[in-house]
Amino acid sequence: MELYWYLIPHDGAYPWAKRGRREVNFDYLAQLARAVDHLGYTGALLATGGGAHDAWGLGSALIPLTRRMKFIVAVHPGITAPLMLAQQAATFDQFSQGRLIINIVTGDRQQMPPYGIELAHDERYGLTDEYWAAFKQLMSGETVSFEGQHVRFRNARLELPPVQRPHPTLFFAGSSEPALNVAAKHADTYLTWGEPPPLAAEKIAQVRTRAAKLGRNVKFGIRLNLIVRETKEEAWAAAQWLYSHMDKDAIAFTRARNEQSESVGQHRMNAVVYERPHRHARDLEIYPDLWAGFGLIRGGPGTAIVGDPETVAARIEEYRSVGFDTFIVSGQPLLEEAYRVADLLLPLLPIEQQQHKESNVIAGPFVAAARG
Repeated sequence: MELYWYLIPHDGAYPWAKRGRREVNFDYLAQLARAVDHLGYTGALLATGGGAHDAWGLGSALIPLTRRMKFIVAVHPGITAPLMLAQQAATFDQFSQGRLIINIVTGDRQQMPPYGIELAHDERYGLTDEYWAAFKQLMSGETVSFEGQHVRFRNARLELPPVQRPHPTLFFAGSSEPALNVAAKHADTYLTWGEPPPLAAEKIAQVRTRAAKLGRNVKFGIRLNLIVRETKEEAWAAAQWLYSHMDKDAIAFTRARNEQSESVGQHRMNAVVYERPHRHARDLEIYPDLWAGFGLIRGGPGTAIVGDPETVAARIEEYRSVGFDTFIVSGQPLLEEAYRVADLLLPLLPIEQQQHKESNVIAGPFVAAARG
């Protein structure tokens, strides 16, 4: 299995509130990348959007500071011309010696207009389909002309071959009918948020069936939060502490935004999070050891596996049993929890290259303090 961590522009003990945030700058993200690199994680997801750090710029700056970690770089189709993206991807893949993964993010009606893309839901997936078809043709090195409804160009050619052939791995997420069709056609790994295993298994079956009709095999990944402590009691106490720092105004604001989303995946997550009343963290345990509390104060991946190392490992094994082999996980704060998860959980998981390696990269005093 592969286990990825998270690099995002917001972090802290409870970053949804101002007093719970810490400053996130390049020095901090470099510390986090070094930790991911030498602790045994497969790599990390670099999020994009919202006018925050550019994922390509950030990832490129982190290449020389790391040796093993793979970079999942999030990309919105249509913002950059396909040839320019192919050049960026091939350059990154060469400089990192084949450590690039591209995460295809179609975006929603709130996210994309600031980037100049104002398309209806199904049209955005039409753009996504054309864009990645064009990208894959360009990565072959041939001269390509493309005439689609949304993507058009003539006589484009990528002169720089990537290390990974035929192209860097493509991750993709989406739960609507058009999204599932795009996944079956283009994704190497299909991603979903942390729904209970039976619900997640249904999505795997849908994508697998559609991909098989196209003669393709697709791998599957899931995005989850983790709250792992030495005992179950300590883990649920940590969940309760986080829950106690979720104020009513932040919860109300997040719910209104999430319910306005046209994302099918967000609607599925809303159903998981908002269907039950809650006065304590444990009231939001929607499946054994699966807590939906994060969904109260953020969009997207709102669930966390909570428990001692053996419990969390067993729940991950359940997800593996229904078809997942790629896990993108995180905890709050990212840096300290990267060390905690590595110390307590990683030794129990069959992760490729999981062993803790000594690195020639200097970790820095903040990382040393976090480990203590």
